[in-house]
Amino acid sequence: MASGFFALFDDIASLMDDVAVMTKVSAQKTAGILGDDLAVNANKASGFKPSRELPVLWAITKGSFVNKLIILPFIFLLNYFLPQIITPILMLGGIYLAYEGAEKIYEFFFHQTSHSKKDNSDEKIKIRSAITTDFILSLEIVIIALSTVPNATFLEQVITVTIVAFLATIGVYGIVALIVRLDDIGLAMKRGRESGFLHSFGGFLITLLPKLVRTLSVVGTFAMLMVAGGIYMHNLHYLHKLLHFIPSLIAELIVGFVLGVVALVIILPIQKLLLKNT
Repeated sequence: MASGFFALFDDIASLMDDVAVMTKVSAQKTAGILGDDLAVNANKASGFKPSRELPVLWAITKGSFVNKLIILPFIFLLNYFLPQIITPILMLGGIYLAYEGAEKIYEFFFHQTSHSKKDNSDEKIKIRSAITTDFILSLEIVIIALSTVPNATFLEQVITVTIVAFLATIGVYGIVALIVRLDDIGLAMKRGRESGFLHSFGGFLITLLPKLVRTLSVVGTFAMLMVAGGIYMHNLHYLHKLLHFIPSLIAELIVGFVLGVVALVIILPIQKLLLKNT
């Protein structure tokens, strides 16, 4: 009885060792998309009143956790029973990301549509938009993480991918929270000091925040287009052959932009028609 008990513990320890190694590999493979995820979500979580930044970010973070709870069992089941369906689902998500990126560029050059004005004035709509975008990015993170452990057992895949997915949410939104509160950190450093390193660095953080938010807004837009383009470049090999002479990041941006423009041309007239009838 005791020997069986120790054998069970040995099996669990062996399993966790394997999972730790696979988790490290998966985290390294998903690092690129996590960088894009950070830029996109920092962009989505900014632009609110200071008093609303953390509550809004917490609402988006909770939505991200819910997204993971939906995506993980869904992808595990699909990967087990219908693995060929995963790529088309991911490509549909790529269209949404491309549309989001192209819409932001359209708004910048041609002013805001009535839909955009509503989006900027309604906190709940912006939170929903952020959670929807997080869903697509989370889907890609889960699929990439799963692709790094193809030969693992089903249990090892479940544990590894789940750890990576939830660590991604904690890491990304933790950094975003730090970014949006840089001004508060700066004020705390300056408080009670009229000079010195902390006073100067606090002032630097306060002036840095608006510039950083504007930069992340641009980076987040291009990140959405690159993620969308990357999905299509990696899954449609003729695109990769067609654009093989262009650096991969630029090729992904071009494909994402073209895809976004096509989606925008189709969706914008439909939006305007629906708004006219409401």
